[in-house]
Amino acid sequence: MVYAIVRAGGRQEKVSVGDTIVINRVAGEAGDSIDLAPVLLVDGDKVTSAQNELAEVKVTAEKVEDLRGEKIRILRYKNKTGYKKRQGHRQELTRLKITGIA
Repeated sequence: MVYAIVRAGGRQEKVSVGDTIVINRVAGEAGDSIDLAPVLLVDGDKVTSAQNELAEVKVTAEKVEDLRGEKIRILRYKNKTGYKKRQGHRQELTRLKITGIA
């Protein structure tokens, strides 16, 4: 089984061909091809982590859709002063489908 650990959206994700991952928003339209930077590659018993060998490896993904994460509620409160503030946040995300590791 071939899988790679790639740097995507500020995090590292373990991916193999056919997987779908959700990362921070990436520019582009649905159907566009995106190259991800591999950090580690595992091909059966062989593990590749050398920079010069990883430079030859390409991990490609197809952008499926843009979406937004669940709402996070942020509450700030200070005791005895009457100060309270409520704020919400929804992270902008992108769903990718891994199409190839070569």
